[in-house]
This record gives sequence, C-alpha cells and structure tokens, in this order.
Amino acid sequence: MHIPIQTEAVELKNISFHYGNQKVLENVSLTIKKGSFLGLVGPNGSGKSTLIKLMLGLLPTQQGDIELFGEKASKFRHWEKIGFVSQKANSFNTGFPATVFEVVSMGLYGKIGLFRFLGRKHKQQVKEAIDQVGMSKYMNRNIGELSGGQQQRVFIARALVSQPELLILDEPTVGVDATSVRQFYDMLDHLNKDKRITLVMVTHDIGAMTDHVTDVACLNKTLHFHGNTADFEANQDLSTFYGHDVHLLTHNHSHGGH
Repeated sequence: MHIPIQTEAVELKNISFHYGNQKVLENVSLTIKKGSFLGLVGPNGSGKSTLIKLMLGLLPTQQGDIELFGEKASKFRHWEKIGFVSQKANSFNTGFPATVFEVVSMGLYGKIGLFRFLGRKHKQQVKEAIDQVGMSKYMNRNIGELSGGQQQRVFIARALVSQPELLILDEPTVGVDATSVRQFYDMLDHLNKDKRITLVMVTHDIGAMTDHVTDVACLNKTLHFHGNTADFEANQDLSTFYGHDVHLLTHNHSHGGH
C-alpha cells in the first residue's frame, strides 16, 4: 500500500474567528509546506496573532479545520514538533536570576516535567540549541546582562531545544538593532536551509523579510495574497492589503538580494 509523503506542515481550511461580535478572521485557507519560510504580514489588528494562536492550539477553532503535520489540530499531541517565540519574549523580566543555559533548558520542561533533573542527553540538547543560535560563549551569563538581540536568540534557542520541525516567530525583530537584525535573519536562513526547519514569521519588516523568506501571506481579516516572494515583490499594489499606501522597499544585500 502506497502511503503518501506528508508535505504540509500546516493546513488551514476556511478558518473564521470572532471575539464576541467582532470578526477577526474570515474564511482563511492557507497551506504551509514543510521546509518553507513563510513571512506573515498585515496591518495591526489584521488577525495575524489570532491565526498563530489557532495554529498553536491556544485558541479553539470556531469555524473551519486546522491540520498540523497531517493530523487534525484537535487530536494533535506532538506539540514538541512546534516551537514558538512570542512577542512577549522581548519584555522578559531582565532581573530574573537565570543563566542562558537555565532559560534554554526551560524549553524541555514540557517533555521531562518541571521538577525533573536534566540528564546528560538533555544537557547536550540544551548546549546544541544554544550553539545553533551562536550564543555558546554566553552560556553561563545571566540573561539580564544580554542585549535585546542576544536575549531574542536565547528565546529562539529555548524554542529549538525540543528539536521542533516548525518554528513560529511573532514579531521577533521588534526592539532589536539593525546589525543584530541582519545577523538574526542569517541565523533564520541557517535554521531553514541547513536544519530544514519550517519557519513562520509574523513581521512588519517587509523589506528585510523579502530577502529571506520563500513565501509571503498577506492577511487583513481575509487572506489577500499567498505566494512566493518573487510574485509578492512583483505585486506592487500592496495598499489594498493594508488599507493605506505601502511602498515595498527591498534591500540590496551582498548575498544575492534583489
């Protein structure tokens, strides 16, 4: 019997969602292929965060279906396959007395339980996740001593430690300086291309994003555009997505930008 290979990481079918009388999402259908890097863009209040919460099972589906790795979201149990870095990671209490190693190891609590000790295998996983984001030399540094960009890398390592196949990032570059943002995108490229992790990133940073993502989805309650980056850049009529004039600025980067 031929079993088809699962090529979709996430499949959203006719998703609608409302808070009380307020409709936030209307009939959104979106397929995220394994191995892709999707940039999710749209104005404030367009439903991006709600869509992510639905994908993560943090909100119940009201209308439509969600499948994660070929399984209905309501039956999905392998949440370690999905890592999440929230916007709130940036507002972490910097006075919190924890080292980089300790913060990243928190990402394993879902797997091993809150008060279990880390075994050798788990400690190795923590070190590898820290290494993947280029923070090995800060492993024993207190999280509060790091810059915003460095802290953000640590939170990505915390999401990576359970070795997810899909990583969802909500506005990860907010409050991060320009140099760190460039290095940050290079790191995401590495995770996507070399580690084969599927990435979904909510961002307002359209210009920088288009040099890195493979696909773009424009959301404003309904899905206005979903396609590859080249088609997105060719579509200059972005103002309809946002409800006001938007001009796409692309950056000429030395590594083969546009």
